[in-house]
Amino acid sequence: MSKNKKIISGLALAAVAFIIMMFSTMPSAGSKEITISDLAENGSKFEGDYIMTQGLLNKDSVKWDADKLELRFEIYEENQGTLQIFHKGIKPDNFTEDVIVLVEGFIKEDGVFEAEKVQTKCPTKYEGEGMENYDTQMHKEIYKNDKQD
Repeated sequence: MSKNKKIISGLALAAVAFIIMMFSTMPSAGSKEITISDLAENGSKFEGDYIMTQGLLNKDSVKWDADKLELRFEIYEENQGTLQIFHKGIKPDNFTEDVIVLVEGFIKEDGVFEAEKVQTKCPTKYEGEGMENYDTQMHKEIYKNDKQD
């Protein structure tokens, strides 16, 4: 094997090892997606595990301390239970009723979920409009512009 091939092989191997190391050390790489009802019933079983879960926000439960950057709230699944969340960090902008909250973190002994990451998504914001509002002319313009590029 020539010297150049050895160098390229070594660099490729190092790059692959680096990528594997980066992904394996990221907390979300090892997260388990668990439902709120599972956490409510068997929370102690998941202590120490990095968990991802989601639920609907109970707007009345939100307690935001801007000075300490502490956010406490509750998420729930329809007729499946609730989960208390604690997050040390910034409160998401669209933290309102009818929002789905995704959290990643750890369940503590007291049953409170300590979230390292909090994301929101509003289902109505991403729903498409009905066909009665479909603009065929706009679609043709977009299609024409895409073909020119």
